[in-house]
Amino acid sequence: MNLETQIQSLISSFVYGLYLSLIYNIFYKYLYHKKIIIKVISNFLFTIINVPAYFFILMLINKGSIHIYFLISLIGGFLVGNKTTKKIRTKVVDKKI
Repeated sequence: MNLETQIQSLISSFVYGLYLSLIYNIFYKYLYHKKIIIKVISNFLFTIINVPAYFFILMLINKGSIHIYFLISLIGGFLVGNKTTKKIRTKVVDKKI
């Protein structure tokens, strides 16, 4: 894998981590619901949709090759995004209607 493909994969992993943190904070109420059946279904759907989407993106960029630094970049993007999107959750999503 050449350097350009690695950089594209790192950047896309970081951006997908940002996207994942945004989706996580928007659906936080359902992922940690009091009723166990809602919690299980929402966690299952969250995982079954987002994990294949990440691998599909990697498939488009570098033919599906996964390295540990791509996962570190994904986690870094999630942590950076979680700091900012947590504000969305506390101001918008957690408010009772």
